[in-house]
Amino acid sequence: MLYINLTKMKKNMKFGILKETKTPPDRRTALSPKMALYFQEKFPNVELVVQHSELRTFSDDEYSKLGITLQEDMSDCDVLAGVKEVKTPTLLNDKTYLYFSHTAKKQEYNLALLQEMLKKNIRMVDYEYLTDDKGVRLTAFGHWAGVVGAYNGLVAYGRRSGLYEMKRAFECKKMDDFYNEVRKADLPPIKILITGGGRVANGALETLKPLNLKKVSHEDFLTKTYDEPVYAQLDPWHYVKRKNYDGKFDFEHFVASPKEYVSTFKRYTKVADFFIACHFWDENSPVFMTPEEMQEDDFKIKVIADVSCDIKDPIPSTIRASTIAEPFYGYNPETETECDAWDNKGITVMAVDNLPGELPRATSDDFAKKLIDRVFPSLFGDDEHGIIKRATITKNGKLTEKFSYLQDFAEGKE
Repeated sequence: MLYINLTKMKKNMKFGILKETKTPPDRRTALSPKMALYFQEKFPNVELVVQHSELRTFSDDEYSKLGITLQEDMSDCDVLAGVKEVKTPTLLNDKTYLYFSHTAKKQEYNLALLQEMLKKNIRMVDYEYLTDDKGVRLTAFGHWAGVVGAYNGLVAYGRRSGLYEMKRAFECKKMDDFYNEVRKADLPPIKILITGGGRVANGALETLKPLNLKKVSHEDFLTKTYDEPVYAQLDPWHYVKRKNYDGKFDFEHFVASPKEYVSTFKRYTKVADFFIACHFWDENSPVFMTPEEMQEDDFKIKVIADVSCDIKDPIPSTIRASTIAEPFYGYNPETETECDAWDNKGITVMAVDNLPGELPRATSDDFAKKLIDRVFPSLFGDDEHGIIKRATITKNGKLTEKFSYLQDFAEGKE
């Protein structure tokens, strides 16, 4: 638990909430109307304004009716916050920005953005690196990715089997509507596989909860048959093993030396019908399955909701990311190419890479609450816990020490 001295708040600051400009469009916001009121209660010395937006899930009227100021020109703000990357031409000199920049892993498609932030003397605070002193992330959308990913998987299974129909998640105005739709999933006695044990997997389990599915052990999942739908949740020790070693699984060793492990996942593909992938995967880890294994006659999985969305590896059928507008496509194991999503010869794949955007109102509320409670006291205060410092990629026209490894990348040398 973090304790911030609220008496040290900086005064006379202006904080602006940006409209989203990334393509494809994202309707989320860093501060919903309800949370804007909460912000004003918590930080009375910080002036809040919201940029006009026709795209945002919350209308301008929803803010103005609560007395929140709207404006188009944000040049008089000290701090600006969005969700996704800001278009480089709109970046303002000498400002503090908060958003997911997707630059710290040397993403080529955002090299120009990183260079522009350095050129314009921007202090870039990236949400992805906001952590406590133990390295635990303070705010993220991972839970919601699991919630929506599992839901979309249920939608896909219903369409493919013809057993039931569900509305798309974005058509649900409230979470009560969302869970009422989940209850429409009249599943036959299938086996559902979930990989992962963190926020994402917990989000997926939250979606499945109204179905009252029976959870079974990985051994029973592999060996027993059931007259009802069941699921098993797998951790790494269930689907990888250390080469030439029969001792107890050492998770820390696996994280440090993933190349010393091989996959044992293949056996699950012979009994599972529906796979919800919520794991974290390191590129040096063994793949879950190979294209050749997916071609075997007894490969059983017909629907894969790949919430993790790593392209091609570790799941070969994830040949590309899909979109909220078109979330499903098919994968033909024989040709290793894309096919119609509902082709009986193929596997139905859901691989949306911005799943939380499908529930923009709920996710915006939740994200904003975490920012206000866990991050903004440090942003508008003295940052005595180093929260903002740890997440700052650029400052004073330079990369910060933590992110200095990006120097050659920023100079176009990599």
